[in-house]
Amino acid sequence: MSTEEQATASAPEPSPQDRVMGLFQEVDEQKAEEIVYALTLYHIESSQPIQFYINSPGGAACDMFSIYDFMRTVRTTTPVITYGLGKVMSASVLLLAAGTKGERKIGKNCRVMIHSVMAGTGGALHDLRNEMKEIQTIQDLYMNALCDETRFTKKKLKQLFSQNVNIYLSAEEAVEYGIADIIV
Repeated sequence: MSTEEQATASAPEPSPQDRVMGLFQEVDEQKAEEIVYALTLYHIESSQPIQFYINSPGGAACDMFSIYDFMRTVRTTTPVITYGLGKVMSASVLLLAAGTKGERKIGKNCRVMIHSVMAGTGGALHDLRNEMKEIQTIQDLYMNALCDETRFTKKKLKQLFSQNVNIYLSAEEAVEYGIADIIV
């Protein structure tokens, strides 16, 4: 295999024996499918812990919710140990926080970034109004989920999001807010 072919070859699928999976890209439909499939295999196989490594710039909220909802189901019987490495931003923040409480780890130099839901759309005025309602629904779902998984309150999230900028957190701050539990 040439160097170019090696560079573009995809990583091998995780085997059920490894019980390790990772998110090292944007959250999109294909990656969500891969992660949900891996969680399904690991969950069916045994109740031994699953390790989920995250280094992601974020991505699509609906695809993130497909992973999040399934993680919530799996962790009722199988511990999901999450590891935040490098960058955990936007949609991937909720995935880090969705690990089994007490088992959510973060690298000392990891940067965490949260912001309000982002979207882009165009079209007729009636379509824009409809899309705005849907974006608000997604925002509310995201805030509720972050509040469920962390020590954030809706009031605190609204205050942070009202700044209309990306909010960057250190590993220490991520632990303080309950996004992670342990700095590694």
